[in-house]
Amino acid sequence: RQYRANQSPRYGTTVTDAAFMTSRDGVTFSRWGEAFIRPGPATEDSWVYGDNFIFWGMLQTKSDLASAPDDISLYATEGYWQGNYTSVRRYTLRQDGFVSAWAGSKGGSLLTKPLIFEGARLDLNFATSAVGSIRVEIQDEEGKPVDGFALADCPEIFGDTISRAVSWKDNSDLSALSGKPVRLRFDFQDADIYSFQFVDTAPKPG
Repeated sequence: RQYRANQSPRYGTTVTDAAFMTSRDGVTFSRWGEAFIRPGPATEDSWVYGDNFIFWGMLQTKSDLASAPDDISLYATEGYWQGNYTSVRRYTLRQDGFVSAWAGSKGGSLLTKPLIFEGARLDLNFATSAVGSIRVEIQDEEGKPVDGFALADCPEIFGDTISRAVSWKDNSDLSALSGKPVRLRFDFQDADIYSFQFVDTAPKPG
């Protein structure tokens, strides 16, 4: 640390976190104050200036778990300003796993604003505990359950996957609601919902 401070006081006294910043349009960005990647356990190569710089963006990579879906990998510097070497550490997270809507053992509910979708099926990226569950209800823009798509029509969803179709009484076809304003209500317990998307039931030709 003294060696680094001799080069510049900043190098000897400053430590680095990796922060998280997002944009919906590529023009306006929001940055969170909490660390996305912390320095971690103190070693001779951590808690130094320049540590944890994400230097290669994000890459989709094979999971270490057999038959598991691909991960997202981020590569960060480690041991920066420690002399003649710098290490690289790989961090992984699930696809769309940056943030989630979470409910604990007491359960919770999430209601979207009215939205208009294109597609014929609703897919969820989620994770529950062994006793956790998720149910989904489709409402009209006034908040009334759409016939056949109420909470009572949706079997409990549980597991851990980046893509599973939601069904109501064995029906997952939402093509009749495509292009109409609807709300989605999620009732869930001991579960994380990472993302949802509306997709076609079959690939489009061409």
